[in-house]
Amino acid sequence: MDHILSLIVFFPAIAGLLGFLVHKDSIRAFGISVSAIEFVLTIVLWLGFDGSSAGYQFVEYYSLIPAYGMSYYLGVDGISLFLVILTAFTTMIALIALNIEKDVKNLILSVFFLEMTMVGVFLILDIIWFYAFWELSLIPMLYIIGAWGGERRMYAAIKFFLYTFAGSVLMLVGILYMGFLYHEATGVWSFALPDWYLLQIPFEIQLWLFGSFFLGFAIKIPMFPFHTWLPYAHGQAPTIGSIILAAVLLKMGSYGFVRFSLPLFPDASVYFLIPVAILAIIMVIYGAMVAYAQEDMKQVIAYSSISHMGIVVLGTFAMNAEGITGSIFLMLSHGIVSGALFMLVGVIYDRRHTKLMRDFGGLASVMPNFATIYGIMLMASVGLPLTIGFVGEFLSLAGFYKVNWVMTLLAGSGIILGAVYMLTLYKKSFFGQIVHEENKTLKDLNGRELTALIPLVVLVVILGVYPKPILSSIDMSVKKMIVLMEQKATEQSTKDLIINVNTIGGTK
Repeated sequence: MDHILSLIVFFPAIAGLLGFLVHKDSIRAFGISVSAIEFVLTIVLWLGFDGSSAGYQFVEYYSLIPAYGMSYYLGVDGISLFLVILTAFTTMIALIALNIEKDVKNLILSVFFLEMTMVGVFLILDIIWFYAFWELSLIPMLYIIGAWGGERRMYAAIKFFLYTFAGSVLMLVGILYMGFLYHEATGVWSFALPDWYLLQIPFEIQLWLFGSFFLGFAIKIPMFPFHTWLPYAHGQAPTIGSIILAAVLLKMGSYGFVRFSLPLFPDASVYFLIPVAILAIIMVIYGAMVAYAQEDMKQVIAYSSISHMGIVVLGTFAMNAEGITGSIFLMLSHGIVSGALFMLVGVIYDRRHTKLMRDFGGLASVMPNFATIYGIMLMASVGLPLTIGFVGEFLSLAGFYKVNWVMTLLAGSGIILGAVYMLTLYKKSFFGQIVHEENKTLKDLNGRELTALIPLVVLVVILGVYPKPILSSIDMSVKKMIVLMEQKATEQSTKDLIINVNTIGGTK
């Protein structure tokens, strides 16, 4: 267990290099086996994790360039643990469901390298390494979209890369200046995140540093008005690309807000709370309305992702235990549900080579298993109680309600709109008469597809009914972060807000 974090980070990449020696006829079995081992390693990590401890665990630290404060620094806490498990689980499920024949070996190896970068982002505590993994994640996803996507795949891939890279460059400026600030304050260089947490940064400097980090994270989520790359990326990406993009890559941005923006810049976070909340509400309502106007199933789910991520942002900037814990749980639930929905769209596209709702109708009578699982995931997506989607949305909105109840009610309307567009999609696609002859002979889910989808259904139900094992571990680390924010807050308004909302929530 001393080096389990390093093993989890680099095992996919090592397997990817060895994969070049594997014959193409065996590459699918190799891919599923490697991803399953990675998932088992994350479960071992969870079993060894002390849920009653709020600090970093399984820490690995090696100084690399002491003169400039660069180190190899890994650690995991309740905030990052389940995002790592989600990454490994999603990768495994996506590879089980993979139904691509074109150059499948290179696709699977690309997924391995992508998995390494995503896990690295969640486990690395040295900011230079964090930035390296953050940027490296763009390359395999660019390749996956550009090589295996639809007709306009190159446009979508380049737009995805340019948007996210531009935000990352601005974030790099902030990272370098933070390193400079630490050197000015202590006389030594350090890019270790726990060291940065000790810095007391003047309010004026916090404002522009918050802005530089905010742009990098907001584009990745993506927040309005930086969202325009996402529908193109989802629309043109192969199914496996859409699954990983929605389930994990978007969460890197929201994770950045929790891990960096709030604890490093508490005063600036409060200063920008209302503007960020307004953008989040626009995401919720605008994303839902545009989703309702779509005729393409995949585009409906793509815009619904924007809407749901708005709730995540709102919960994060509630800056209390309920809101932040709820937003992290919502990251997990959205990853599971959106990944399943994109997988289901891929199933029907493989059979009919169309994603337009008008080309279907009456699917429930010819594909009952498909319709049942789609219905369960749809209910989870709209936040039906006793499903995984309800828990995170309820806690996120309950947390922000203590900050501004009017804005919370506006955001809550997005849940109603979500029910409208999702039920409309289901009605058009699954009910009514079969009007297209091609649909009468469609085959229901096969064994491989059921193997990939049934675990997702089980998680949606179990974690909707009993989310405590996950919530308790997350909550411990979140409360520790809130205490850090209180200690660092220099503006009285920041202290008042954090203390008041936590008093209401019973955490102080």
